[in-house]
Amino acid sequence: MPAKSKSGLFDIGPEHVFNLVKRLRLGWLLRHFPPLLVWTLYVFVNGFLTIALLAVLALITRTPFVFPSLGPTAYLFFFSPLGESSSPRNAILGHAIGLVCGYGAFLFAGLKYGSPNFHDGVYWPRVLAAALSLAFTGAFMVLLRINHPPAGATTLIVSLGILSTPYYLLVIEVAVVLLTAQAFLINRLAGLPYPIWQTIRTPEP
Repeated sequence: MPAKSKSGLFDIGPEHVFNLVKRLRLGWLLRHFPPLLVWTLYVFVNGFLTIALLAVLALITRTPFVFPSLGPTAYLFFFSPLGESSSPRNAILGHAIGLVCGYGAFLFAGLKYGSPNFHDGVYWPRVLAAALSLAFTGAFMVLLRINHPPAGATTLIVSLGILSTPYYLLVIEVAVVLLTAQAFLINRLAGLPYPIWQTIRTPEP
């Protein structure tokens, strides 16, 4: 049965979660625990597995396959997988826009020749880089009809100099693609019509 809350946030139950539980012969979970708790466990397990795999890859390769904005992307993939912002198109292109705008702002503000350590503090070039990167990322996402809020965090990671070398930018985008591929497999296994590229838009009521 659908999980519900007084706020209405969970009024539509994640039937795909319950279907996957039954496919894995774990139906006893639904008989002994509330549906909301089973859904919570589903998001927990998938969030752990997807990020842990990328973290292991980062450990082996010594490259940043894990970075802060992957967290909200993973959450969207498993909390609202059929939402427009959770589609592979919006996730992959959204982060790509964030990377390009962040690096452009980083170069424009002259941070390439400044202090390489973000912990040295925030000064005017960093203020300019942060503001420009987020402004351009938001503008381009609107212009290109790409909706993926975590890209706003990605662009700041780059523009502030936390991860700002061209090689790291490539690694970040590869990490997004790998996370998206994992989400595709898991959501399809759960019986969802998760899109290969773009979510089919439905008219708003």
